Amino acid sequence: MAVVSPPVIVKTAPTPPGPWREFWMSFSQNHGAVGGLVIVGILLLLAVFAPWIAPHAPDATNSAAFLRPPAWQAGGSTEFLFGTDAIGRDILSRLIHGARLSLSIGIAVVALSVAVGIALGLVAGFARGLTEIFIMRLMDIILTLPSLLLAIVIVAILGPGLVNAMLAVAVVVLPHYVRITRAAVIAEVARDYVTAARVSGAGTLRLMFSEVLPNCAAPLIVQASLGVSTAILDAAALGFLGLGAQPPSPEWGTMLADAREFVLRAWWVVTFPGLMILAAVLAFNLLGDGLRDALDPKLKR
Repeated sequence: MAVVSPPVIVKTAPTPPGPWREFWMSFSQNHGAVGGLVIVGILLLLAVFAPWIAPHAPDATNSAAFLRPPAWQAGGSTEFLFGTDAIGRDILSRLIHGARLSLSIGIAVVALSVAVGIALGLVAGFARGLTEIFIMRLMDIILTLPSLLLAIVIVAILGPGLVNAMLAVAVVVLPHYVRITRAAVIAEVARDYVTAARVSGAGTLRLMFSEVLPNCAAPLIVQASLGVSTAILDAAALGFLGLGAQPPSPEWGTMLADAREFVLRAWWVVTFPGLMILAAVLAFNLLGDGLRDALDPKLKR
């Protein structure tokens, strides 16, 4: 009678998670970062679909509804859930359209400052010598000046307006990206893979953009996510001072400036724009903290 041997079970090693799955596993451990991502996603949806979500046009006035309180307060109406301002414009509609404007300001400022900062940081990191000294001392001079004061001076020179405010804020936050890029470039240039690429005949531009820059992306991504909140806050401050977006633009800082004389008798015209600024800035800060934890190997849990 033949003896049947038991089947041999071969155990295979578990497949390691891919880079995106590993990133999400590390990122999702930070619940604050996930909450910030959710809030940022909601704000982006509001900005994209503002014309369809907002119940009224942002500049439409109603002479019969001056300073109408929110719907849950005595004298309020469900037609204007968050109330109206001094000339009868719906607060909720202006907040929704303001999300489009404020997020556009933040993203455009960060995109401009990141592009210029990477270029200057790469040049400073590779050129060294007098070029590096000139670039970094210029960045140090910008950093020594109070950011809001410097932005006010730039806007005062260029003239008040949304575009000029964006340029002023981009100049203010530029040194951070230059310094981060330069520090990362100096650390990467000394590594073996850069030496091997240089020996194989790679030119300076190829070393900059194909070899070194991809390995410097993590700190720049984190700083960019934090920079959006700074840009929104600075743009709102300029709008509050009358140097940023001009009325009747539904920018949150401009809405605060228009409503400051009604603080005591119409709390909603000031509270809701302030809460939107708070939510946006807090969400991007939490998102930046989560990205830092997920992209930095030393901080992974």
